[in-house]
Amino acid sequence: MRYNTFNQPIGDEIESFKEPNMPSIDMLEGKYSKLEHLNESHIDQLFPLLCSSENDANWTYLPHEPIHDKASFTQLIEERIISKDPYFFAIVDKETHQALGIMSLLRINPKASTIEVGHIHYSSLLKRTRIATEIQYLLAQYVFETLKYRRYEWKCDSYNAPSKHAAERLGFKYEGTFRQALVYKGRNRDTNWFSIIDKEWPSIKKQYEEWLDESNFNHDGTQINKLSMN
Repeated sequence: MRYNTFNQPIGDEIESFKEPNMPSIDMLEGKYSKLEHLNESHIDQLFPLLCSSENDANWTYLPHEPIHDKASFTQLIEERIISKDPYFFAIVDKETHQALGIMSLLRINPKASTIEVGHIHYSSLLKRTRIATEIQYLLAQYVFETLKYRRYEWKCDSYNAPSKHAAERLGFKYEGTFRQALVYKGRNRDTNWFSIIDKEWPSIKKQYEEWLDESNFNHDGTQINKLSMN
């Protein structure tokens, strides 16, 4: 622990701090998937997967109510295409070139060296697949190794059990609940906070890569060893 001249404990010194960069990439590519900067070509692929009535439950913890008409969905995507914060990606199956979902980087704060992943909207085809995990690995790697952020955040509604489970499975550490943090869709939201910091990334990265290796999957695509970091 460090102390100042008044004998008060203070944080570690950060030498030669440089502000990290803003996201500005067109594509991140992995073994099974790609993250493409959201563009108009993704609209026709995503609309039937995200906007059919049987997928309405996937909108519960997102900022918007379910959308069922193409014009409204097109308007939403066009707004997201030009957005810099959040910075949106389409999640694409590398083999089929099909867009299967959306995610973003948001609350981008270079001065504090913090950034968040959010607006995660997986279609039913994406859930519980290697792609769903690999795109999280690709984005975390981009945040820490290319953009050089010190802190990577995940936040969710405290009632969103699948999101909480996913955050911890993916290496994010629970930090607490901010009570009455938000009003959305006419209801209260207590928000659970999770994070990964830069010094934790090398160990987490290794576990991602071991899980994603082809040797960890049976011929039918099922995993042999689970990914569990906490």
